[in-house]
This record gives sequence, C-alpha cells and structure tokens, in this order.
Amino acid sequence: MKCPFCGNEDTRVIDSRPAEDGSSIRRRRQCDKCDKRFTTYEKIETIPMIIIKKDNIREQYNRDKIEKGIWASCHKRPVSVEMVRNMVDEIEAEISSYESKEIPSSVIGELIMEKLQKVDQVAYVRFASVYRDFTDVDTFMNELQKIIKKHE
Repeated sequence: MKCPFCGNEDTRVIDSRPAEDGSSIRRRRQCDKCDKRFTTYEKIETIPMIIIKKDNIREQYNRDKIEKGIWASCHKRPVSVEMVRNMVDEIEAEISSYESKEIPSSVIGELIMEKLQKVDQVAYVRFASVYRDFTDVDTFMNELQKIIKKHE
C-alpha cells in the first residue's frame, strides 16, 4: 500500500478490525519512511453493478460519483463527513440488494434525494435543482412549497 503522504510503497498494518458497517475491514497503517499513519478499508469484491444513464449509456458503478454529488450539495452546510459516508453506505446497501445488477441512474438519484431530505433541506434542494433540471423559478418554488407543506 502506497503512503498517501510521501508515496513510499513500504507501509505496515498496525491495527486491523471490522469496520462499523460490518462489510469491510478497517486497517490502520504506518509508513516506514515518514512514520505518518493513515487508514484504509478493504471491501469484498462483488459482481460489479452497472449504472444505466439517462441516455442509455452503461457505466460501472462508482461510489466516488455519489459521494462527490452529495458533497457538492452539502457545500458550506452543517453536514459531517460521517453523515455523508453513512448516506453513501446506505445507498450502496440498497442498490446492491437489487436482484438486477443493472440499475438506472434515476434510482440512485431518488435515493440520494431521499437521504439528503432527511439530513439537510438546503442540500436536498441544491441536489434536486440539478438532478431534476429546474429550468425556471416556478419549478424551484414548487419544490420549496412541497418542503414547506411537510413542515407545517
């Protein structure tokens, strides 16, 4: 494992335990060159999921894309790293439980919105505005009205 700080390829495991989600192993490592410590996670490799995009192009599932989309929506919001990781873990668990290994991107988009709505309303509206391609103020206001009605 390469050290993310100095690039040295000689690192050693100093602690290993199951991760909180139970589906991976958390390893604390230390670089033999710079002595800095870092954490890695090992996951069991499964059959890759294929995501079917809106234009019917298929691409391999990429966890980072979901996480980046959520982080973009949560920019300058009181949402912790742990909260984002938990959302991504929950989304991943839901889509991996599907029988089909080809999942429409719309399913993932709806799951992201569902999770964001519970965590932060502003982040939810930000994500929805891009995901649902709000083209005018009226569409945006309609979505806000839905949120307001839920909180009354």
